[in-house]
Amino acid sequence: MKYRVAFIALGCAKNLVNCEQMMAQVRDAGHILQSDPEGADVAVINTCGFIDSAKEEAISNILAMGELKQEGKLKKIIVTGCLSQRYAEEIEEELPEVDGILGTGSYSKIVEAIEQTMLGADYRSFEDIHAPVEEIDRVLTTPPWFAYLRIAEGCDNRCAYCIIPFLRGRFRSRRMEDIVNEAKGLAARGVKELIIVAQDITRYGIDLYGKRSLSALLRELCKLDFHWIRLHYLYPDELDDELIRTIAEEPKILKYLDIPIQHCNDTVLKKMHRRGDKQFLLETFAKLKREIPNAVFRTSLITGLPGEGEEEFEELCEFLSEVKLQRAGVFSFSPQEGTEAATMEFVDTEEAQRRAELLVDVQSRIIDWYNEETLGEVLEILCEGFDPQAQMYVGRSYGESPDIDGRVYFTADAEIMAGTFVPVRITGVMDGELTGELWEVEA
Repeated sequence: MKYRVAFIALGCAKNLVNCEQMMAQVRDAGHILQSDPEGADVAVINTCGFIDSAKEEAISNILAMGELKQEGKLKKIIVTGCLSQRYAEEIEEELPEVDGILGTGSYSKIVEAIEQTMLGADYRSFEDIHAPVEEIDRVLTTPPWFAYLRIAEGCDNRCAYCIIPFLRGRFRSRRMEDIVNEAKGLAARGVKELIIVAQDITRYGIDLYGKRSLSALLRELCKLDFHWIRLHYLYPDELDDELIRTIAEEPKILKYLDIPIQHCNDTVLKKMHRRGDKQFLLETFAKLKREIPNAVFRTSLITGLPGEGEEEFEELCEFLSEVKLQRAGVFSFSPQEGTEAATMEFVDTEEAQRRAELLVDVQSRIIDWYNEETLGEVLEILCEGFDPQAQMYVGRSYGESPDIDGRVYFTADAEIMAGTFVPVRITGVMDGELTGELWEVEA
């Protein structure tokens, strides 16, 4: 029997890839995919459980699906992903509207879960989260011009504040030939921007090949028919000379470096089991700026970590002002039960949030500086359509990654198709985002 199935993907890009793989399995089993959960037989909610706001979003979605179910507009609810891996017992006890629960090692069980729950079973599956990464087809849900390519699963970094290794298992690289084959398929579908993702892409290959192999992988991917290749996430202590050289030399690799540092104070970094110290970070960013001119840097920062007092926080603000990282995601510390950091002494939530807001102010000034520096430049823009409200085309340069950074708005006399690359001269700023006009070379 064919069932109508709707998927809701929450959380990060890696979560989205898992969701796309489940969708492909459901499609291949002969069931019907639909975007709207209202009227579906089954709603599958692929959750994030990393920080409190993500947990709240997941629970809100489960409750919303529960209301549809109560109204007779939905038959079954299946919860997958990090929240279910972490809180399976709590979901069973406190969310009786949920009919099936899959852990992060059980994405390949989605068809069985759907069919069993539709027959009235309470389905549960929690396979080994340390097992090799399964090779599964995907249904692309991103716009046709970009797609994510996951090259590894899990994490071995064991940062004191992070729950991910307990939810996703140890670090496991995919075989290079499998990655390249998937990339070839994405290129054949017309994908123009390939976004490489993993919890730590710089560690790629160590477990399979006994050495860092990201550079070799990137060289192979650059041979394929992509226009842009973007990298998320690079860990500072794994950035060796070969990888830096590859990023600098390969024209397809965007000079956009996402390097999460979380903090800069030596004591805080040591408490959090982050490798390297402030001096190392300063030297690393200085070297990258020398070797990769015009690089745009993104990082993530956490305020209120154990060990951070006012002095350490001021040091973080000064570091950000000095290094001028153009993009930064700023988060207040959210103690996660089961992690070492949650057992340490830390500032209260309100103070951590206050510091986060102050750090955002620092970052806003850096963005203003970057925007000012960019005025007058001609940037290659990937057009993503026309914004009727702004009455301008909208797109992204190499300096904006989808969904996490801003966008570039521009005018053009000619019609521009979404998914095409065009030169845009930057002429201004609108609400913190760059604006410009289509640039044409005079004959």
